[in-house]
Amino acid sequence: MAGTIRLEVVTPEKSVVSEDVQIVMAPGEMGEFGVLIGHTPFLTTLKIGTVRYTDANGKDRFVFINGGFAEALPDKVTVLAESAERRRDIDLERAKAALERAQKRLAAEQKKEEMDYIRARAALERAMHRLKLASTRQ
Repeated sequence: MAGTIRLEVVTPEKSVVSEDVQIVMAPGEMGEFGVLIGHTPFLTTLKIGTVRYTDANGKDRFVFINGGFAEALPDKVTVLAESAERRRDIDLERAKAALERAQKRLAAEQKKEEMDYIRARAALERAMHRLKLASTRQ
């Protein structure tokens, strides 16, 4: 099916993406899903990962998201994310530092009984996804 669909990726602080695209692929809680123009409407939760899309000119684009929700309509996909950043905006050194902090925090938390393991693990997962995405710049 030819045509474009509107993609909106927003966080509580800003709009990260607002453009017409050919296809959107996103990390749904139950697995990755894709949306083309004319898709059946649905709403889903998102996990930490990468929203991939092909822009109107055929170029692949990538956006890191820290969970959230997605609404797909026949002519629009809206992603409401806790936080999001385009691959080109990820600071590689900052991502490496965040990974190191998360690994140290997780190691320290394992030694405590009252550890906040879930939060430490989520920080590690975010850092790993951002670093992986930033490292694959073309």
